Amino acid sequence: MEPPAADDEGQKVKLVILADLALFIRLQTDMAELEGLEFGKSDFVLLDEVTMEQFMENLKLRFEKGRIYTYIGEVVVSVNPYRQMDIYGRDTIDAYRGRELYENPPHLYAVSDAAYKAMKRRAKDTCIVISGESGAGKTEASKYIMQYIAAITNPSQRAEVESVKNVLLKSNCVLEAFGNAKTNRNDNSSRFGKYMDINFNFNGDPTGGHINNYLLEKSRVVHQQEGERNFHSFYQLLRGGSDELLESFHLQNDPAVYAYTKEGAATTTSNNDRSSHKAVMSALDVIGFTQEEIKSIYQILAAILLLGNVQFESDGESVQIVGLETVNHIAELTATDPERVSKSLLYRTVATGGGEVIEKGHTEQQACFGRDAFAK
Repeated sequence: MEPPAADDEGQKVKLVILADLALFIRLQTDMAELEGLEFGKSDFVLLDEVTMEQFMENLKLRFEKGRIYTYIGEVVVSVNPYRQMDIYGRDTIDAYRGRELYENPPHLYAVSDAAYKAMKRRAKDTCIVISGESGAGKTEASKYIMQYIAAITNPSQRAEVESVKNVLLKSNCVLEAFGNAKTNRNDNSSRFGKYMDINFNFNGDPTGGHINNYLLEKSRVVHQQEGERNFHSFYQLLRGGSDELLESFHLQNDPAVYAYTKEGAATTTSNNDRSSHKAVMSALDVIGFTQEEIKSIYQILAAILLLGNVQFESDGESVQIVGLETVNHIAELTATDPERVSKSLLYRTVATGGGEVIEKGHTEQQACFGRDAFAK
């Protein structure tokens, strides 16, 4: 059989492209009819004129009508409503499960389902990138994506897969406790980057996961802007920890007492530190931390809080620590010798050019810098 002529082949390609374009337009028209014209254009591709003014006007119209999601092709644009919306329940999950991207109005679940189906069909890794400025809703979006994946997988409810899904979902509150903080723009701002892998078997059931974090804002541990807070975990421990636990850590249940949490002590936030502490403790247990490991984590937090209250004074020749009781508590919590703790706070090790190692005393300012660096 002779190969088709170049013109015939080109004509076939054109027909395929036109067919795909017709299907795209039909699906877009169906979706527009499903939502109604009063909600604006559900896909920015359908704008008559692509300008910033038209873009923002359409986005504003949809937001005012309660539509916080809008497509740009296969990309979904989200506007944070800063309030709870009843669009993430079981009925919504069922409506988007197994459907094509344009069969329903724009939603995060549609993108989640498309990514999941693409992974199963092609047997290749699929990635969802969540990008935006502080307060845009990236952290919440990642939670809803995980919630959707957990809901549509494993119809047989096998115990081992359910356990994996539970761990993946519970990991969120732990990451937030130790990596999120209140800022002037967002009560639950992620102060770190996160890359999360969810691993699936050939049936499409989750079997495990990896979470990598990077660029944690460690400077927040020792200093915050006015109106902002330290990481949630410090306030959760101080306000949610039992009296017995706090007493064993030599702590009081008042963040205003400690230098590192004093700035955010009076700051109002939508987060409930007491209930969040209980949730984190439960999540750590579900994830697989032993009680001894959980205790050691909070011992480190307590040691950091006490470290911030260590003060220094100078008599002109040498620097001393004001009151050694705090140092003794830090030594107990870190299982170290009190003299070694004092020495590490008051001296630094310097290597000379000849290979000799000497210990040089800090000035009062250097001791404060060293203390904060140790805390970070």
